[in-house]
Amino acid sequence: MKDTVSSTKPPNENIRSLKTSDNQTEGNPQPALGMIDAIALIVGIVVGAGIFSFPSLVAGSTSSSTMFLSVWVLGGVVSLIGALCYAELASTFPSAGGDYTFLKKAFGNKLAFLFAWARMSVIQTGAIAILAFIFGDYATQLYSLGAYSPMIYAALIISVLTIINIIGIKFGSGTQKILTGLQFLGILLIIVAGFFFAPAQAETAAAATTNAAAPTAAIGMAMVFVLLTFGGWNEAAYISSEMKHGSKQIAKALILGIVIITILYILINLAYLNVLGLEGIAGSKAVAGDVMRLTFGESAAWLIGLMVAIAALTSANATIFTGARTNYALGRDFKIFSPLGKWNDRADAPINAFIVQGVIALALVGLGMWTREGISTIVDYTAPIFWFFFLLVGISLFILRRKEPDVKRPFRVPLYPLTPILFCLACTYLLYSSLAYTGFDKLLFAIATGDTAPLYKIVNERGFGAFVGVGVLLVGALLLAALPFIESLTQANKTRRDKDEEVSTI
Repeated sequence: MKDTVSSTKPPNENIRSLKTSDNQTEGNPQPALGMIDAIALIVGIVVGAGIFSFPSLVAGSTSSSTMFLSVWVLGGVVSLIGALCYAELASTFPSAGGDYTFLKKAFGNKLAFLFAWARMSVIQTGAIAILAFIFGDYATQLYSLGAYSPMIYAALIISVLTIINIIGIKFGSGTQKILTGLQFLGILLIIVAGFFFAPAQAETAAAATTNAAAPTAAIGMAMVFVLLTFGGWNEAAYISSEMKHGSKQIAKALILGIVIITILYILINLAYLNVLGLEGIAGSKAVAGDVMRLTFGESAAWLIGLMVAIAALTSANATIFTGARTNYALGRDFKIFSPLGKWNDRADAPINAFIVQGVIALALVGLGMWTREGISTIVDYTAPIFWFFFLLVGISLFILRRKEPDVKRPFRVPLYPLTPILFCLACTYLLYSSLAYTGFDKLLFAIATGDTAPLYKIVNERGFGAFVGVGVLLVGALLLAALPFIESLTQANKTRRDKDEEVSTI
């Protein structure tokens, strides 16, 4: 008898654990976007709550104001190079699967499985936890819940938004537009405050009140935080097939969009510097709120804190919503995750996918609470895995050029192969930086040499987040190796149950 509550939607086919379904048809996107539409979409996707929090982490990894501003310019250049590479891949192989599709075509099902595992357990859930921590930092500015206030708020908002999505209540598109408008209004207010209303001696006062140590130069980790703030352009590149005047226009839209974003980020960071100074930014837990507090007073700080909290709330809700859908697709494609591929008809939602995603995100909040580093720990957790797969996507461009040379490419990355080589080199450097800066390399060396004396110290420093993230990826690799055995065991159990049912009916 069919279960009227939990079912697959659309119906699940009998898909083997290491063979994804290639027979599913996808609708073709219709060209409906003009140049202005595309630029607005790109800017809207990229500019998020991160610009209100990550500058503090960037400032803590740079030794001068010039270096601080330079890494934001460099972040725009790297983002532009990567976006051009993605524009070719997305316009040549349009699919809702995004990176999953590119990696599957270039490297095969096994690596695609590993990416899907990483997206579920590290990348997407890490993004949810980071946004929840941003919400927690600014909500604490409004009303503190004690020493662990940001973590409590983060856990609370993940739980509430997951429950809301499970029961089918979502923000409407009109609400999303209003919230996005409030977010840009907040950015405008900070820029105006920093340039025109900075009080005398504000920089000195801010540095003194934060009790921050002088920032240190670690440009690699600074770039990790900067590019996390620029994150989202890889999804924006997927609109290439929806451009009215051809997918070639996506390159122009990406260039203009990222230039606008870079200018916007430089302006807001100049405003931060003008009011707080580099040390003040580095020591701030809510940099936008501190700027408004010093320029317009406590009431303005409360207002901007509310705006940022709403922006983080909006982004977290969208990330939870889309993350559960990708986990649902994972459950449909791989038998071992089949419970995630169940769609609840009553709630019209993939409830199992939401629950698993919420539990993992809450565990990451717990990790941030245990290390007492919050956002920094989760960035360390996600960054190495993110840049590892980003690097593989860049390499897939070369592989697919060789494997499928005759496929029509509406857009070709300019200056090939130099542009994708630069992108791959940037990803390699950021992968190394996200591991080395956190102390993960020291941890590996200590394990390899058997010198366990420094392990406790390393694990209790920021390297622990990266260690856990890489460990979770290795668990996925072990699971991948065990899939044939799991599949055969599952099939044997199914055969035995079928025989038992036949005997019971005789």
